[in-house]
Amino acid sequence: MIISRLDRVMADRKISLNELADKIGITNVNLSKLKTGKVSAIRFSTLDAICKELNCQPGDILEYMPGEANE
Repeated sequence: MIISRLDRVMADRKISLNELADKIGITNVNLSKLKTGKVSAIRFSTLDAICKELNCQPGDILEYMPGEANE
């Protein structure tokens, strides 16, 4: 299972959901789904834009947890 840590990184960088969504060019709804882990896929271009804006690595916002994907 992949866990989203985007909320933690955003809090560390003191950036709001609306501000990040505007800067990377996606909707607040889609960014919120990414933040809460309610998505099953993410485009590399979106991940790239998030990492550029937050100055982080993909591993900072995505974490692998062994177990079932639907737990």
